[in-house]
Amino acid sequence: MSFVKNDNQQLTFLDSTFNLTEREKRMLEKSWAKTFADKVFPAIDENIFSVLYSEKASRPNTPVNVIVGALILKEALNVTDVEIVEAMAFDIRYQYALHTTSFEEQPISDRTLSRFRARVLSYETEHDVDLIHECVVKMAKEISEFMNITPDKQRMDSLMVAANIRNLSLLELFYTCVANLCKIMDERGTKIPDEQHHYIEKDDYNKCIYHKRDMDATERTIVVMKDADALIKICDSTGDMDDTSEYQLLIRLLKERTIIDGDGSRRLRQKEEVENPSEVLLNPSDPEATFRYKAGNKHLGYVGNVVESVGENGSLVIDYNYQQNTYADNQFMKDYLEGKNEFSDGSFIVADGAYSGETNSRLASGHNLKLVTTNFTGRKPDEIYADFVFTDDGKYLIKCKNDCVPEECIYDPCNDRSVAYFQISDCEKCPYKEKCRPRFLKTRIRKEVSWKSVGRAKQLQYMQTEEFSKYARFRNGVEAIPSLLRRRYHVDKIPVHGKKRTRLFFGFKIAALDFQKLLDYTNSLNPYALNNKIA
Repeated sequence: MSFVKNDNQQLTFLDSTFNLTEREKRMLEKSWAKTFADKVFPAIDENIFSVLYSEKASRPNTPVNVIVGALILKEALNVTDVEIVEAMAFDIRYQYALHTTSFEEQPISDRTLSRFRARVLSYETEHDVDLIHECVVKMAKEISEFMNITPDKQRMDSLMVAANIRNLSLLELFYTCVANLCKIMDERGTKIPDEQHHYIEKDDYNKCIYHKRDMDATERTIVVMKDADALIKICDSTGDMDDTSEYQLLIRLLKERTIIDGDGSRRLRQKEEVENPSEVLLNPSDPEATFRYKAGNKHLGYVGNVVESVGENGSLVIDYNYQQNTYADNQFMKDYLEGKNEFSDGSFIVADGAYSGETNSRLASGHNLKLVTTNFTGRKPDEIYADFVFTDDGKYLIKCKNDCVPEECIYDPCNDRSVAYFQISDCEKCPYKEKCRPRFLKTRIRKEVSWKSVGRAKQLQYMQTEEFSKYARFRNGVEAIPSLLRRRYHVDKIPVHGKKRTRLFFGFKIAALDFQKLLDYTNSLNPYALNNKIA
């Protein structure tokens, strides 16, 4: 299938809008379809997806901007693939929005959307390039220009995205992995020993998990673990299962949750013996899902990060990121800043304390961007450190709070600290001696202090100002984004598994959210619009 741009936007004599009455045409012009057709659809860059198709002359592809537009509307409407295909066939608003009113037959079928997603995922797997992210960000840029929203006022926040999996107990996890391997062995004709043959029998799951009351859960888990060990030895001897995910996941489970003692026997790991507990296998349905405790709750799945740009005419999500939920917020900030050019004077980005860090502050300053974090995490340094003066590289202390200059200063790279030595006379009568707490040696004074402590003290000092209060109130607006993504776009109910697949759906939900923001703006310009929401 070759790539062909959808340049044919001319109306034909068969255009379905010609059959509308004047009243119906006015209603169509005032509906959400007009905004989508005029602003969103033209902003979809088809060229981004040309890499998915062959360069050889062959049957042309289904118009990519129609596919992407349909997927955005699908998330905006919270409908299935089949429902969006039916809507395009019978509802002229969708045809108008996607510029297909002149088509004799709508170009989208029930398999078009799934095949397109498969192509995008396959390309990302091979080339590590997220085409949907590139498309959505570029589309947001064009919409922001129309709404006159510049990137000089930004705010950032993250949200936990639940994986569409069940939290399995250790017994259920072992049983599911063993049963899955047994089923694939049976399909491939590999003989299963009589002791493990029950795993492929109907209702064996309920018998093992719920009906065996003569043994507790730990004892039953040990039995299943031994069955897993026996099956792995059979698979290792034949080599027939090496290419299956079922075999690889059982190997991973045994490595993460069991340990082989010195006598060669395998046993379950104790809780404290589990390495990287946040990254262990939770459910074989989604091997990439991780877990994380946040605000006292356990979250299984992923984390999304959004960057919202704010202007006088509204706000727009201009960028997003999506990772396993063990990904740190300050790393999201670093990733975002590293890919940016220099900002205009007076630009700032506001986030909560989890995005803070001296590295991120310097990185933001290097792009002419002010990073403001609105709360404080971790240990609070004494306020006197805010007046300590360091060299530009943050390695050497130049002057302390009392304006004393060290006679010698050494940088400790292991602890990222400056080790300064002062004269005893400098510190004996210092009014800040009790707060500074230097170490008195025989001939001089030793003081260890890090540039990070100075930065954190300055942050605490800055948090007392009225300017900071304005930034804090500005940041509060971004809290609506996670709430909208959960309530209206059901981000916690994505019907697929895996980071790449769920990220694809997350990207289209971000695009749908931006469309609603654009629609709110256009409706504010036209008080006689029929709808302020897609229905």
